[in-house]
Amino acid sequence: MTERPPSSARRREILAWAVYDVGNSAFTTLIVTFIYSAYFTQAIADDPDRGAIFWSRAVNLSALAVVILSPIAGAMADLSGRKKRFLMGATLLCIVPTALLFFPHRGDVMAALILFAIANVGFEAGYVFYNAFLPEVSTRDTIGRVSGLGQGLGYFGGLACLVLALGMVRGWVPSAGDLHVRSTNLLVAAWFALFAVPLFLIVRERPPAAAAGPAPPLSEIVRIAFRRVVGTVRHLKGYREAAKLIVARMIYNDGLVTIFSFASIFAAATFGLTTEQLIVFGIAINVVSGVGSFLLGPVTDRIGGKRTILITLVVLIAATILGATARSLPVFWVSALLLGAMVGPNQAASRSLLALLTPEEKHAEFFGFFAFSGKLASVLGPLLYGIVLEITRSQRAAMASILVFFVAGMAVLITVRDPVRPRRREG
Repeated sequence: MTERPPSSARRREILAWAVYDVGNSAFTTLIVTFIYSAYFTQAIADDPDRGAIFWSRAVNLSALAVVILSPIAGAMADLSGRKKRFLMGATLLCIVPTALLFFPHRGDVMAALILFAIANVGFEAGYVFYNAFLPEVSTRDTIGRVSGLGQGLGYFGGLACLVLALGMVRGWVPSAGDLHVRSTNLLVAAWFALFAVPLFLIVRERPPAAAAGPAPPLSEIVRIAFRRVVGTVRHLKGYREAAKLIVARMIYNDGLVTIFSFASIFAAATFGLTTEQLIVFGIAINVVSGVGSFLLGPVTDRIGGKRTILITLVVLIAATILGATARSLPVFWVSALLLGAMVGPNQAASRSLLALLTPEEKHAEFFGFFAFSGKLASVLGPLLYGIVLEITRSQRAAMASILVFFVAGMAVLITVRDPVRPRRREG
């Protein structure tokens, strides 16, 4: 059957779907990574180190909640035929607590942590339902391009929101009572809400045939969800190379998640970076990450996914050591930019290598487990960071602990057999 070009109505749905990524990227960029995490440890907690420990536990507990809830949420998306309703609930579960983060002041540690944890769970649950719309707004021939459009617009969204936050911190908003920093939470909430609206207004719900009737009871949905996870694990055993890659990626991705959860906390505590400097830092990291993904993409096609991942891990190890031991801000900047440049190529090469290691008819199944393992990977790193910091009271030691995940992930990846790559025809 010949694939027809998308109609104007379908193109509007694709754009509305992709624009949602512009909105939700502001949460991870401003709240999780570059602004609120550091503000919490420096201005809300009484002690920066204790603040970082508390933050690690909030990240850890919300990640555990996501690991438990994500298969249930996925089953709901597949079985209920009401993805838009669930997505709206998850979106509000992120937006409302994010806006409420405006109110906690110094000493309101538990209130801030609870609000952040709820918002983080809402954000991650929303991604499950959001991703479930991808096959509906695209086709087999366009799914890669549509997915890439969402990722690209998401990158732009996080960067643009950071630039607005920089203006707020530099004088658009009064600084009395840290209003200029606390107001960035309202910016994130409004930004997310604004760019989420097109999806709810334009994208059509297309329930599968199995969901045409009434949705199964929650207890049945839970049973189905966990049966699917068990079934995928069983299939995974039959594909050893793909299984080893998923385990390796789960380990080294834990290091990446931890770095981006604590980068600003580390920079503020170790080098005294102000909120304005952290935003500039975030803008630079985002730009370098985009450039790194663009430049190293063709390299992956030439040398293969495994070699590309190994190169990124070597650089990530070196950059982590450099950052943890840096005694001057310029040296820390070099380490941070190196880290940023490797993130995109690492993730892209991981996806492409998995695609080569699994049969085409099982891509969706294995990428579903790939996504699930990515969420599972955000548990141990923040936990280890918090434990090391609590024992040593050293941000440098805590940052150095991340090396365990890069080294262990590399050790597993080395055992993965590279798939046979087709030779290019000459001429």
